[in-house]
Amino acid sequence: MEIKIQSIHFDATEKLQAFIEKKTAKLEKSYEDIQKVEVQLKVEKPATALNKTTSLTVSVPGNKLFVEKTYNTFEEGIDECVDAMKVQLTKYKEKLRNK
Repeated sequence: MEIKIQSIHFDATEKLQAFIEKKTAKLEKSYEDIQKVEVQLKVEKPATALNKTTSLTVSVPGNKLFVEKTYNTFEEGIDECVDAMKVQLTKYKEKLRNK
């Protein structure tokens, strides 16, 4: 599984990148055939309270699943995105099983 982290308008710290890799690696427990995970971090202007947008795109054979959340911190956003993606992956897996 390939993990690609893209930070827009800022540089992500190594600590943040390590956090993202650790969290997204857990997605493989929900679905084994994940080919690629793309994480996009964006700081929205102006600097308001909820200005950190995190989006997660997971490529599985024949499909792409997408989640986007906006929070105060990227860590919160990653947590929520990963949780939402686990739900999507579980539903996707069940859909495949029912075919």
